[in-house]
Amino acid sequence: MKVLNFPLTKITISFITGIIISYYFQPKIFIVISALTITTILFLITFFSYKKNKILFGILSCCFSFFIGAITLLFHTESLQRTNYIHFEKAFEKSQFVTLTLNEKLKSNDYNDRYIAVFNQIGKKSCSGKIILNIQKDKTPNLLIIGNIIRLKTILQHNSTPKNPNQFDYSQYLKDKQIYAQIYAVKSEISVNRIIKKDIWYYTAKLHCRIIHNLEKSHFNSNEMNVALALILGQRQEISTDIIQDYQFSGATHILSVSGLHVGFIMLFISFILKPIPNTRKGSFIKLIVILISLIIFAIISGLSPCVLRSVVMFSFLAIGNHLRRNGNIYHTLLVSILLILLCEPYFLFDIGFQLSYLALFSILWLQPILKSIWNPKNKIIINIWNALTVSFSAQIGTLPLCLYYFHQFPGLFFVTNLIIIPVLSFIMIAGIIVMILAVFIAPPQFLIQIFEKSIYILNKLIHFVASFDSFVIREISFNNYYLFAFYLWIIFTFIWLEKPNYLKLIGVLSTTIILQLSFIYTKKEMQTQQEMIVYNVKKKTIITERNGKDINLFCNDDLLKKTSKNSIINSYLVGNFSNVKKKTKIKNILFFNKKRISIIDSTGIYLKDKQPDILLLIESPKINLERIIKNLHPKIIIADASNSYSIQKYWKTTCMKQKIPFHSTNEKGYYKLN
Repeated sequence: MKVLNFPLTKITISFITGIIISYYFQPKIFIVISALTITTILFLITFFSYKKNKILFGILSCCFSFFIGAITLLFHTESLQRTNYIHFEKAFEKSQFVTLTLNEKLKSNDYNDRYIAVFNQIGKKSCSGKIILNIQKDKTPNLLIIGNIIRLKTILQHNSTPKNPNQFDYSQYLKDKQIYAQIYAVKSEISVNRIIKKDIWYYTAKLHCRIIHNLEKSHFNSNEMNVALALILGQRQEISTDIIQDYQFSGATHILSVSGLHVGFIMLFISFILKPIPNTRKGSFIKLIVILISLIIFAIISGLSPCVLRSVVMFSFLAIGNHLRRNGNIYHTLLVSILLILLCEPYFLFDIGFQLSYLALFSILWLQPILKSIWNPKNKIIINIWNALTVSFSAQIGTLPLCLYYFHQFPGLFFVTNLIIIPVLSFIMIAGIIVMILAVFIAPPQFLIQIFEKSIYILNKLIHFVASFDSFVIREISFNNYYLFAFYLWIIFTFIWLEKPNYLKLIGVLSTTIILQLSFIYTKKEMQTQQEMIVYNVKKKTIITERNGKDINLFCNDDLLKKTSKNSIINSYLVGNFSNVKKKTKIKNILFFNKKRISIIDSTGIYLKDKQPDILLLIESPKINLERIIKNLHPKIIIADASNSYSIQKYWKTTCMKQKIPFHSTNEKGYYKLN
């Protein structure tokens, strides 16, 4: 694979490594700046004696890139800035007056309208940083718009960490977007400033609202319109969960968020329109300018969302590379786009969309020619089908390990979906661009709306048909870090060998096959030696698991014994720990784990007085005198799960503090694990 020999590849890898090291270890800025200064001096000295010190120059170039990556992430970490609201500790302890500017509208839930807001002030002190604002829904209409400056008295709340094992860490997800807290408010508490902050976000939101208003005037069906807004503008806020599920099960989720596929369609469409312009130096330059302006306009119309900006930057560089007649160095173009994007926003590296977009594109560029060479059909129709299949398989191979790692499921009919949707999607994208451009100015003509609406309706029906083959969706696939690393090593070396077979490359394939097998063996051995008991945090329910290796004994109430196969909390734990439920048991008053005695008091309030437990578990809000029980049983720790009422847990916590006994509330601290 020639791309690995490119100097830019080594520089990019070093830069990304610097970001990753800085992200996980968070070194002090002073140390990184000092290291960067020393490296820069050595780099400059070596630069002027380049011919004599090629190896040293290469090493110092990578070191320089590494420290640039590390310092870039630290400078973009808003929590390290003194003005960030995270340092105003009093705002998390008691109510303060805060002034915010609404920056972005998020998808609402059943209870709240949600926004991303930017801090202006806490009290009378200026501050900065992004926060999620949750405004409780009521019967009155929500008149807030992007750009509104609002003031309210509230208390900031830290993002809650997962309350059960192996769940999606929403807190970390928000942290990677530089959002460290949330605000919950009601409309009556909010005062809106008459002055509106008219920045780029205000105008893009206004433009977006104008498009929706004109589409509604043309009587665009709401279901199809919401899908259209996702396909063309990347706005998924209003799509129903049923439609999203169909796209997930059919392997077509990527088309609901604007990515390289959509921007690529736009670029091809514009190139097709500009085909009459000759490929002279002047003509090529005109084409480039028109393409770049068109992509920028598309990014603005779509609301400047991160996924759109990534794709627009990526294809802008591809367009520039094409203009400079550097098609042979397309990898260079992509590497430059990665460097530029990460220099501007290094936290994109930890965004799933960013990772999947570039992996898919690199895979198509590298793997598709290899797969395509396997068979050379003569018929034009078969050639087109074969090309579409090889592109689909290339993208899927490149992204499969990462998809399994994040989502733990695999849509078996992904290639069928891509064969069906690509022709339909091509037409939808062209029609959609025309409709959206018209909707910026006027209500689009009815016949255009009907054509566009019917095409999306057909697309949804096709997606639903593929998704209906439920048995082809493989769910709950256990996949860990070892598998991810080993599978990518194996894929890379296998295709390097297939590209141009020789003995050394075959050794590489066999070696990575052994590494892959070792990852399976090590994972199995690691899981078999683990023993733990978990008390889960499930509202109004009690669930306990005892794990011995891969076998799990599940303790729960009668009404849950038959429903555990559908319980997402248990399934997440099973998938994350390569385990399966071996036995289901009704909760008893006494449990034993690793020579520790666990006494359980349920709603009956009955307990054994003659045996002293190590752990006392309170469930179902028993009416007990906890102080007396503590004196009788002398437990080392008391646990209360989410089946207990909040008020009674508060009382128990106070009692335990007086008695100097540790108290663990799963509502407050999350699940309890006993090793």
